[in-house]
Amino acid sequence: MEQSLRALLDDGSFTPGAKLPTERALVERLAAPRSAIRRALDVLEEDGLVVRHVGRGTFLTDASQRSGTAPADTSPAEIMQVRLVMEPPVAALAARVATQADLDRITRCLQRGGDADGFEGFESWDARLHQAIAQAAHNGLLMSMFDVMNAARALPVWGSLKRRTSTPERRACYRAEHNAVVDALRDRDSSGAHDAMRAHLENVADNLLGRH
Repeated sequence: MEQSLRALLDDGSFTPGAKLPTERALVERLAAPRSAIRRALDVLEEDGLVVRHVGRGTFLTDASQRSGTAPADTSPAEIMQVRLVMEPPVAALAARVATQADLDRITRCLQRGGDADGFEGFESWDARLHQAIAQAAHNGLLMSMFDVMNAARALPVWGSLKRRTSTPERRACYRAEHNAVVDALRDRDSSGAHDAMRAHLENVADNLLGRH
């Protein structure tokens, strides 16, 4: 349902600041239960794509118009190289400039990822956690670059490799590494956030690419 709602917002009918249809209208338009619509809107709000105003409705944000593309032949090794170059310094910057609202959003993603059962749920919240950390750096140009990298993670070759190499033990390890990153962010420990993110991504690369 979340993907269907995202596709609706991406079809060009809505611009930043536009008011979304009511929940009832979305139920009819997407032929989905109201509870599913509400859950999807919750996710989009956590991702910063929509904002809700009590009594006024739900509105599209500027962030919803950011889009990135990545070459279809981008390899998992290339993705990890870029992630290792980009994400540790991003985490360091976020540790310095993140607002309390940013930290609260990051913590929610961390908790939801910790509660997720199975591969799909964990991967979804893993991506949102890393995106929330990037958003907390408050740099529009950097975020645009991050969006391109994130688009590469949506390529089938990446998803297939992640699924093949994912185990409950590895997911538990990644959760512990995520905790270390977020702890450093909360402590405003820039170097600690950098090092924890790099250690996490090195481990991910080792597991995905067989670098042992």
